[in-house]
Amino acid sequence: MSEVASDVEVEVEPVYQAGESAPAEQRYVFSYTITVHNRSMRSIQLLARHWQITQSSGQVQEVRGKGVVGQQPLIGPGQRFRYTSRAVLDGPVGVMEGSYTCLDTTEQRAFEVPIAAFRLAGPNQIH
Repeated sequence: MSEVASDVEVEVEPVYQAGESAPAEQRYVFSYTITVHNRSMRSIQLLARHWQITQSSGQVQEVRGKGVVGQQPLIGPGQRFRYTSRAVLDGPVGVMEGSYTCLDTTEQRAFEVPIAAFRLAGPNQIH
């Protein structure tokens, strides 16, 4: 892991969206708000995302793409970038984890920022 990568922190806040979900149709919608904190002394640009979503059924879905929510944000030293996205699961519980590919704009070097696994769980789910 590069020196800059260790200074980038990813904070996740998942929320079950009951109004958009349809449990009878095995559709469970979750939003998640991500805050990327750049605690380094260099500007970084978030270029791409990679998610691994494990469904209640055990099915694993891979999601890859440029940037996040249609953007490839530039995050200056000491700044943060926040966005909200969603995931649709086939059951009331799931797990997401992944990484961002970022660019150290000073060195013009790409690096990976890991995103620790986080739980998506509907109401009254303890597992």
